[in-house]
Amino acid sequence: MAQEARVHEDNHEHKYRKQIVNRLARIEGHVRAVKEMTAEDRDCSEVLLQIAAVQKALDKAAKLLLKDHLENCVVKAVHHGNESKVLEDLNKALDNYIR
Repeated sequence: MAQEARVHEDNHEHKYRKQIVNRLARIEGHVRAVKEMTAEDRDCSEVLLQIAAVQKALDKAAKLLLKDHLENCVVKAVHHGNESKVLEDLNKALDNYIR
């Protein structure tokens, strides 16, 4: 699968964005299926197992997004002397994500 590079507002590439969008689309479908399972009164343990799978998939998407951010945004910020701002923003995002 060819990786399509995306360009951010400040003209740096996000080579994993397409993969992230694709993962999120699959997760969206998976969440819909879990919702249907719940509405159909499926076994609670089955639903919980599927919710755990969704959480794991979201974590993988977040990990890929973080990798993209580190490889592109952070590197570019360091090259342009903006490391304190980008590190402050990254720390805020991590504090909200990892509680």
